[in-house]
Amino acid sequence: MTNHQSLIHIDDMMSFLDSSPVNFYAVETIRRRLEAADFVHLEQSEPWNEIRPGGKYYIVKNDSAIFAFVAGTGAPFAGFKIISAHSDSPGFRIKPKSEIAAPGQVLKLNTEVYGGPILYTWFDRPLSIAGRVILRSPSILAPDHRLVRFDRPLLTIPHLAIHFNRAVNEGNPLSKQKDMLPVLAHIDSAAQCEGYLLDMIAEQLGVEPHEIVDFDLSLYDTTPACLVGANDEFITSGRLDDLSMAYSAMTALLESEPSTMTQVMAIFDNEETGSGTKQGAASPELDYMLRRICAALGGSDEEYMRAVANSFMVSADNAHAIHPNYPEKQDPTNHPRLGGGPVIKINANCKYMSDADSAAVFRMICEQAEVPYQYFVNHSDVAGGSTLGNILTSQIPLRGVDMGAALWAMHSVRETASAVDHEYTIAAFKEFYNC
Repeated sequence: MTNHQSLIHIDDMMSFLDSSPVNFYAVETIRRRLEAADFVHLEQSEPWNEIRPGGKYYIVKNDSAIFAFVAGTGAPFAGFKIISAHSDSPGFRIKPKSEIAAPGQVLKLNTEVYGGPILYTWFDRPLSIAGRVILRSPSILAPDHRLVRFDRPLLTIPHLAIHFNRAVNEGNPLSKQKDMLPVLAHIDSAAQCEGYLLDMIAEQLGVEPHEIVDFDLSLYDTTPACLVGANDEFITSGRLDDLSMAYSAMTALLESEPSTMTQVMAIFDNEETGSGTKQGAASPELDYMLRRICAALGGSDEEYMRAVANSFMVSADNAHAIHPNYPEKQDPTNHPRLGGGPVIKINANCKYMSDADSAAVFRMICEQAEVPYQYFVNHSDVAGGSTLGNILTSQIPLRGVDMGAALWAMHSVRETASAVDHEYTIAAFKEFYNC
């Protein structure tokens, strides 16, 4: 499975990535695909009386998290098969009152770093803007939400020429406030700055500027996802962490058959900033949803507790592949490679939810799906990050495993992965949902 023709999902995944420049658009892209497959939207403020065994449903939280499930055909206590991932990626958010008149008669935007991007990878690229805009409506408590995306390159963050910093290649500390502000336009005077961005947004949406109350807008790299390598081995794109796992979870759910257990896809937001939001994994959102599903299928609180005990979760967030130029950064015996299959993530200090039991379950899922698998353990002198798995287990005592596809340059504006690993991952996820 090494040439492009054998990668049956890769073109679709690249289309998904290109359609999902920020978290809000990722959720909108998933929503559209779910509805095309006859998933029914459930409102959280309404009763869930319509849920039936084998039925397909989804909910959206804050426009930036999405949860879908196929109700189990077995008893309410049969349990849940859950795959979780996240919609957000590190980058730059645009601040309110962002317009700044800069020397050289240019307008730049004031931004704030979101998460932990590799800052210098954002220099000198064609960037644009996408996100959510909040408009006035007849109800103060229910303003209108609209998505906006500028499909053409609008901005760039120009690097300082080497002639002004001869030591740039010897290490270049960056100020997030000074060095990383993007240029938007040429202006004749500072007076042009006020309201410039809002006027652009209003024109894009076909509304008046005074109708815009607020926004959640981010920068994104406009360069499309593509395959590279002599044999199209690699995929390079923005936001592979973690939209590649969100895509794999969605695809597996859409391509699986109903099960006696309820099959769940949970795409959270704000993992890159600690998950501590109402749409993040540290919230009780998943617990609330699972309780409501169990109750709608006729289960009691006691049966919900039994269902949790019978459940299993795959926390899908990407892993670090051994780097061809920095092999010493990896553990000497547990260093996944691109193309080696899904990566089971292990940490002695419980940064991941994996243990021997859950790792063995996922390993056997991969064996059943006839895909290779690998292990990642941090180099003992290098501290690792945490993922959704151990955050979610603080809310629900689930068995589960942390895993992902191996990446180079995680948190770069463009990351690189193996194309075939995503076929392997989808196959493993389908096996999990169908087993």
